[in-house]
Amino acid sequence: MEVFGVTGWSGSGKTTLMVKLLPELIGRGFTVSTMKHSHHSFDLDREGKDSFKHRQAGASEVLVASSARWALMHELRGDTEPSMEELIKHMTAVDLLLIEGFKDHKYDKLEIYRESTGKPLRCIEDEDIVAVACDKFLDGLHIPVIDLNKTAAIVDFIIEHCGLKRVCKNG
Repeated sequence: MEVFGVTGWSGSGKTTLMVKLLPELIGRGFTVSTMKHSHHSFDLDREGKDSFKHRQAGASEVLVASSARWALMHELRGDTEPSMEELIKHMTAVDLLLIEGFKDHKYDKLEIYRESTGKPLRCIEDEDIVAVACDKFLDGLHIPVIDLNKTAAIVDFIIEHCGLKRVCKNG
């Protein structure tokens, strides 16, 4: 399973790009999963639901399943946040695992850069950033710069960079 990341400052459009990349990659015959890092406490559950009550009562893990999907919630209960590598072990193998966030971890990633965020380019100091997707022309970088509005070109880069093999859907 190949792992490739999308990183950038808050408000740069990481999620917007991820949502555009997925149908393009899947349309080309690749299986793709995603993993997102959040710096905030989040909850997929709601107070009053049985699964919430299970967690509140102290369950280490709660699995909720239906005919449409299933989700496993694991409570850290003060333990250290697991590493990206540890979390990847829980993922089912696919052609490509796209990661949003985890910006300080060591894996190849594409930086989403918008001058309007007022933040500096991260690629200057992060050697794991292998390309930049930007909404304006950037000159003088030592890595490829791709037009942020050209999703197909970004996907072409990811496929080539990760060495993904094209899949023929019709035999």
